Amino acid sequence: MRLLRSAGVRLAASYAGLFSASALALVLMLWWATVGLLNGQVDAAIRADAQGLAERWQDGGAAALLATIEDRLAQNVDDDAVYLVLDPEGHRVAGNLLDWPSQVTRVGPVYELEVMRRGVRSLARVHRFDLPAGYALLVGRDVAHRAALRELLTQTLGWALLLIGVLSLMGAVLVQRMFHRMLSRISVTADAISAGDLSRRVRLSGRSDEFDRLAETINDMLDRISRLMDGVRQVSNAIAHDLRTPITRARARLEDAGAHAGSLGELQGAVGRAVADLDGITAVFQALLRIAEIEAGAQRSAFTAVDTGPLLADLADLYRAVAEEAGQHLRLQAEGSLRVHGDRELIQQAIANLLDNAIKFSPAGGTILLCAAMTPAGVRILIRDEGPGVPAADLPRAADRFFRGEAARQTAGFGLGLTLVRAVAQLHGGTLGLQDAVPGLCAELLLPAMEAELPPRPRPVSLDAAGLAPAPLGEHIRDVLR
Repeated sequence: MRLLRSAGVRLAASYAGLFSASALALVLMLWWATVGLLNGQVDAAIRADAQGLAERWQDGGAAALLATIEDRLAQNVDDDAVYLVLDPEGHRVAGNLLDWPSQVTRVGPVYELEVMRRGVRSLARVHRFDLPAGYALLVGRDVAHRAALRELLTQTLGWALLLIGVLSLMGAVLVQRMFHRMLSRISVTADAISAGDLSRRVRLSGRSDEFDRLAETINDMLDRISRLMDGVRQVSNAIAHDLRTPITRARARLEDAGAHAGSLGELQGAVGRAVADLDGITAVFQALLRIAEIEAGAQRSAFTAVDTGPLLADLADLYRAVAEEAGQHLRLQAEGSLRVHGDRELIQQAIANLLDNAIKFSPAGGTILLCAAMTPAGVRILIRDEGPGVPAADLPRAADRFFRGEAARQTAGFGLGLTLVRAVAQLHGGTLGLQDAVPGLCAELLLPAMEAELPPRPRPVSLDAAGLAPAPLGEHIRDVLR
């Protein structure tokens, strides 16, 4: 019963059963066709012989029939003809059989039986024919040689069936071992992964067959799980590191106020500063929940047609005043209709995050560029600042949760802004690209446009390993950057 619960054994048994059944059907068909051909040839010869004898009876009566039979027996080179004629009283009048076989009683059926011919027992295939005037005619052929051939064929096919059975059993064992070997590689890898060794992968056979493709799929899945686990560890470490400071600061302020506050105002001020620190921590978790919600795709049900042109104009008006307070200049360039299918609030929040970063890191007197255009790949929104930028080595990780480059260590924030922007881009089927603008950073948000808005598409946009898609800037954007 334990063997029957094994999928490998069931698969091998199914293979052996199907193979054996197919082989048995083929052997039976060959046997039936061969024996049928031999019997058919004999029966056709008997019918033709009987037809000729009947014609001789019609031409010359009993005397002509008896003479014809004697003549045919004399000329029978193969010595396989069988004849017997009985008169109305049942007496033998011609032929090479001494007695009428007792089994042959009816006209029509084919009888295959043993007969005594010339003192020798042999196997014959005979037909009975009734003649006028009460005469009975028995016509047949000696089929002993054909019976021997049939027996030889039967034995040969029997041995063939035995060989096929052995081969099917060997094939079943081979299939079972292949199946077990493949599953054992997967099982060993799964056990190692369960034990905590995320570096193990399913070994490939190198044959590029279905098992190798399955192994590659499993390995890709394990690679993604490993990256996700690394991301979880990094996020956990970042949360522990980045939130420890505000929590410790809030605790210290409350302890200091409780021990040294000289008045109600000082105590209220300390509590207010601690509350502000705790609000910052709450904002971090709200941002993480927001990112998780976006990555889960829960917002797609609210997608509508969004024209990003007026949206960019509103954001430019809002952030132009913020930029002017920091001594910076914000320039907007957007052309025509820039319609996408998406969530207006999320797109607005993503662009606002990029503008916040640009203003935060640009020096006084710097220029921040906000432009958008329709391209064959979709609506491309570009935001460029003149800040310190991001080192090339850090660009692939710039949108990871809690990642902050060296230049951003001294500025406020928790490193979740670009993560949210990338999540919004992926939710809409787009990409976030980061490029070194020298000086500054150039962020490109690509969103698929409404189908009716798209110009001819020359080639697809490719993604890099980090999920960012740096793409060449369009000529209309290059002119602005100059």
